[in-house]
Amino acid sequence: MIYTVTFNPSIDYIVRLERFAPGEINRVNYEQILPGGKGINVSIVLKNLGHESTALGFTAGFTGTAMREMLASFGVAEDFVPLDEGFSRINVKIKAEEESEINGQGPVITEDAQRALFDRLDRLKSGDTLVLAGSIPNTLPDDMYERIMEHLSGRGIRIVVDATKNLLRRVLKYRPFLIKPNNHELGEMFGVVLKTDDEIVAHAKKLQEEGAENVLISMAGDGAILLTREGVFYRSAAPKGTLVNSVGAGDSMVAGFLAGLMESDGDYARAFYMGVATGSASAFSENLATRDEALELLKTITV
Repeated sequence: MIYTVTFNPSIDYIVRLERFAPGEINRVNYEQILPGGKGINVSIVLKNLGHESTALGFTAGFTGTAMREMLASFGVAEDFVPLDEGFSRINVKIKAEEESEINGQGPVITEDAQRALFDRLDRLKSGDTLVLAGSIPNTLPDDMYERIMEHLSGRGIRIVVDATKNLLRRVLKYRPFLIKPNNHELGEMFGVVLKTDDEIVAHAKKLQEEGAENVLISMAGDGAILLTREGVFYRSAAPKGTLVNSVGAGDSMVAGFLAGLMESDGDYARAFYMGVATGSASAFSENLATRDEALELLKTITV
């Protein structure tokens, strides 16, 4: 079973307009409301690809209730910890000449709620996969990922981490199964600008030396690179298409990778190309990728 954790999930209000003018009344020509959060996106795409998962995290208030109802309508299982006060955040995604975001703060997460999350994590068994994705809200300890990974250490649970900079680098000592920085984040970790594939692979190897098993580097329109724990290097250009919505594309890549890994009995090449196809399918759509969309793009990828 796959479990995903989203500490600070949201209701995403997505609007599209021809031009965004600060200080004026702006009228939209398209709007959509979706559950949001990196782990939640992974769970939704896994379901779209035909694989079950359970979404974990915290919810509160009427927005938390709405989010759980939407996930149920998508067929996504969840076991969120309900909070007694506050409400799950509302994020506004504005798509005009440029993409802009206004992200809410989210509720206070109490120590009792944190313990309840760990009780849920204790149900994971050897062979399960846990996806830790996104930032840590300021009402949680900033080493929450480390606490979770230390707590689950030695239980045979594969952990995937999709986080940035120091948050990601601090967990490497716990040997995550997969990490997914993008090429810019990878360079920022070492204070350099990475310009070539060789440079990217060299720095991915440094993260392996610090503990990561497999390193998946997304590069937006330039495709992706995978460095496996066996030292095998895969490179793929991005499939051709029109960028419609970049939100959730990286999360979709993670979901596609995990789906490809399960469907191929551990074939990293298949997992990698399925991840690239799924991430691109989300980027080319108003919604998160479906299986048909991902498989159609997979046919276009040159191995």
